[in-house]
Amino acid sequence: MIRLVLIFLPLAVSSSNIAKEVHASDKEDSAEESSWIMPRTAYGAPDFQGTWSFGSRTPLQRPQNLGSQTTYSEVEIREQERRMRLRLDEQAAPLNPERVAPEAGAEIRQEADDAFLAHYLDPVITPILGEYRTSVITEPADGRVPVTRAGFKDFHAIRQERGMGATDGPEGQPLSGRCLIFGAAIPSMTPMMMNPNLQIVQNEDYVVVVTEMIHDARIIRLKKMHHNDGINRWMGDSVGHWDHETLVVHSKHFRPEQSSSRMGFRVSEQFEVIENYTLTSNDTIHYSFTVNDTEAYGVPIHGERTLTRSPPNERIYDFECHEGNYSLAAILRGARVTEVRTELGI
Repeated sequence: MIRLVLIFLPLAVSSSNIAKEVHASDKEDSAEESSWIMPRTAYGAPDFQGTWSFGSRTPLQRPQNLGSQTTYSEVEIREQERRMRLRLDEQAAPLNPERVAPEAGAEIRQEADDAFLAHYLDPVITPILGEYRTSVITEPADGRVPVTRAGFKDFHAIRQERGMGATDGPEGQPLSGRCLIFGAAIPSMTPMMMNPNLQIVQNEDYVVVVTEMIHDARIIRLKKMHHNDGINRWMGDSVGHWDHETLVVHSKHFRPEQSSSRMGFRVSEQFEVIENYTLTSNDTIHYSFTVNDTEAYGVPIHGERTLTRSPPNERIYDFECHEGNYSLAAILRGARVTEVRTELGI
């Protein structure tokens, strides 16, 4: 019995010390949060200025196999991150120069010679308001973009219905391939993997959000009314106001060409977005959005994300989008050649 006491007593003391340390650490974190002072501009508004990342390993839509599961446990997250690190290590490993060509129809994976995309983001899942979410979208309850309403046709469907193919002119090609805009109607709504960087600049009358890819600057006019000139704009017509510490932005009058199921949301003439930006620390912004489109969906779509401040040595760069300079012309030229060859029967 004495041996048992001698063996377990240090462990009990150690566990007690650990508990005290954890409790003390929690107190320190709580004290640090309570002592945090929100940075402000010279005119008193919260200061969002700087370079931020809106990339995320949390998908826009919840995987269907998760059903109603809204969050992951700490254990599940650590396992996901372990798998991501393993996958990155596999991609970074040298390839066998003696490997044979894949069989016809075989899956070609992103390996060392074509594995740039996944390396843009660290294998870390960022919490949203302290939770590890299964999706950015929180409403509808299934965490997914709802099916469009019966009979709805967006810009691309109408164009196709009129007999206009993808190679009949530049308008048939994706906006990113034409170097016009990349991502959703508002890029920061979707968790992009590649170049997910933006810079915020603000003064008393404007907030400008510059997205690195594809060098898009969205000008948010503060305390203004929406334009009433009948002109639709890339990323919409955005006006904002301060609701205490939160920047609220209302955008509408989007160009219908920005409709995209692959990069986010279908867009009709009724598409509107309300965004909320709130600083939660020096290095994090709680970002939420609500999409309203009575013509396309009929129900609101709500989502939340965490934007993280980029390290001081990182900056955004000019995005030299050469797809539109070279491949677009080549695609259209190839289509015309094919048409001629078909007509001549060669």
